[in-house]
Amino acid sequence: MTVHFIGAGPGAADLITVRGQSLIASSPVCLYAGSLVPPELLSHCPPGVRLVDTANLTLDEIVDEMLDAHTQGLDVARLHSGDPSVFSAMAEQMRRLDAAGIPYDVTPGVPAFAAAAATLTRELTVPGVGQTVILTRTSARATPMPPGEDLATLGRSRATMVLHLAVQRIEQLVEELTPHYGADCPVAVVTRASRADEVVLRGTLADIADQVRAAGIVRTAVVVVGQVLTAAQFPDSHLYSPDRCRSLTNQHPGRE
Repeated sequence: MTVHFIGAGPGAADLITVRGQSLIASSPVCLYAGSLVPPELLSHCPPGVRLVDTANLTLDEIVDEMLDAHTQGLDVARLHSGDPSVFSAMAEQMRRLDAAGIPYDVTPGVPAFAAAAATLTRELTVPGVGQTVILTRTSARATPMPPGEDLATLGRSRATMVLHLAVQRIEQLVEELTPHYGADCPVAVVTRASRADEVVLRGTLADIADQVRAAGIVRTAVVVVGQVLTAAQFPDSHLYSPDRCRSLTNQHPGRE
């Protein structure tokens, strides 16, 4: 028996990996967050599957479902929206499974920030403009941020910043980032990325808060801040440069 943590993707049902879909199809138990995981994915479950919506369950109740499946020798497909390596609360579940001696594995998924970048048709790492991406969030009702990870501190780098779970505090975000990025810094907000009802807002730190409020966006959104969003004049990457040495010998010294 194995608990399979599966990245269910950002919303569109066809943005799940082949491996993830196969594991869903072979697992007699499926735990999923009904508020985030597209219901279409559940059509891949096998006949007679036990479906458990975890949206309103506590951690203890979720782990109890896994323990029960373990005693019956039943594999569990544990679906997490986006990619489970980021803001998924997977670590605390794995800690409980380690203590109980229950095996598990992880299948990655398409993260929300990648879906947002695709919707925006932008690369988040543009030569000469931005080569660092910070994935973070703000503190509200969620777990407090660790020391040194507040927006004011992170903003000093002026790196491209992608914020999850932050759109409800858009005014605070603007206030803390403007001194470092400037009021004219490009910003984009993508809510429900990759879904049929996705909404995209484009602006600057000076006007994005007004746009968010006018659109009534309060959740399921990614906020992207950085010059890469509008960069047009930048050097070509060295990757495809005619000056780049493509000799295997030079790439791997010592090899013929």
